[in-house]
Amino acid sequence: MQRREFLAAAASAGAALALPDNRSAQAPDARRSQQRSVWVDAQGGPSGLNEGGPGGRVTPTPQLVEAVRQRRLDVLNATVAEPGNGPDRFHAAIDGIVYYNRLINDNRTLFARVESVADIHAARAAGKLGIIYNFQDTAPLEADAARVATFAALGVKVMQLTYNKRNLCGDGCLERDNAGLSDFGREVIARINEAKVLLDLSHAGQKTIAEGIAASTAPLAITHSGCRSLVDLPRNTFDAEMRALANEGGVFGVYFMPFLTIKGQPQREDLIRHLEHAVNVCGEDHVGIGTDNPLLGFEINDQSRKEQREFYESRAKRGIAAPGEAADKFNMVEGYNDVFRYEHLTSDLSRRGWSSTRIEKVLGGNFMRLFGEVWPAEG
Repeated sequence: MQRREFLAAAASAGAALALPDNRSAQAPDARRSQQRSVWVDAQGGPSGLNEGGPGGRVTPTPQLVEAVRQRRLDVLNATVAEPGNGPDRFHAAIDGIVYYNRLINDNRTLFARVESVADIHAARAAGKLGIIYNFQDTAPLEADAARVATFAALGVKVMQLTYNKRNLCGDGCLERDNAGLSDFGREVIARINEAKVLLDLSHAGQKTIAEGIAASTAPLAITHSGCRSLVDLPRNTFDAEMRALANEGGVFGVYFMPFLTIKGQPQREDLIRHLEHAVNVCGEDHVGIGTDNPLLGFEINDQSRKEQREFYESRAKRGIAAPGEAADKFNMVEGYNDVFRYEHLTSDLSRRGWSSTRIEKVLGGNFMRLFGEVWPAEG
């Protein structure tokens, strides 16, 4: 993928659940700065970035500037290296880290790199969006587990073990054999734990998830997935592994992706069904949000439809497109495709009878607790 495609990708019911559509078409009036809870997107992308500025600067659009100033989100976990097997992934990952470092350094009044919970609170107090660096694949290690420490020192705080296909660590969710972890994968998990990096088992095969949970000595996450007992697609996770993750103190992040339903574009009722099922399986202390969406949402027009078709065709050609993806389906949930998605979701969950305490946990508190347990006290 080209840089622009990579950034776009990374930033990638029934009547009983029907929700009244009584939201105003206008943006919510309440400013986020007046709310005390921390909102976390455990898998997302900043979006709203213009490349090719003076001196090669990447500059935020006015929409992104306003979103940060209004605190529509407090912290997001952004992918800094292209996932999937391929040549020279180590140096490509270094390039990705440098790109994000420059983005933050060139826009210091808006963004802050996050390496600790203290960094999140400091960024929030300064009116900045905290950005966590993550890998969605361990391919950048290139068969050298010691490179976990290298990338941790460069600011990567979340490492996903596998992507959709098999890598040296184990099987992704699209591998038919479901072979689980390799010996190298177990060594990498030990190194991730030692480096105080959060282990992420999103995109992994069922056996890889089960064995990864058992192998980790620290709480871990599945930052972006859905519930397979509701929708039987490979990118979703079975109840047994969701429950095991929670039993080890981990957090299961629900995404805003096509895999929440078999047919059509997912609706907000579909997302809430997955959230409620996850809470029933894991408990309200072990569920969060990892949208896998760009912060500002998708603008739906002829150009974006063309880009989505090309994006899907590229993934299909590389063999990494998962069942549930399609050329005409965007990676979003209808009704939550804008920067106000957390406000909208808060209102919808409240109408469903969720307590404010549970809502605050799921929209950020649970991941904040997990970050604090895994990461060093200071970056």
